[in-house]
Amino acid sequence: MLQEVYLLQHSYELESGCNETKVLGIFSSEKSAKDAIEMYKKLPGFCEHMKDFYIDKYFVDERCWTEGYVAIN
Repeated sequence: MLQEVYLLQHSYELESGCNETKVLGIFSSEKSAKDAIEMYKKLPGFCEHMKDFYIDKYFVDERCWTEGYVAIN
């Protein structure tokens, strides 16, 4: 059985067009990640971007980028 983990990030676009992304934690359940969001929403910076939290589910020891990527210059 694969073990699930939940990656919590906060990401938004700056005025310059660049993205500002912070990894906030890796949690053992989606509920724990959602509980963390409620705490972060009360903190400076995060409270100005309350809709910019993202939770992604991953499986431990599973590869995600299996086909490579193409860099665009």
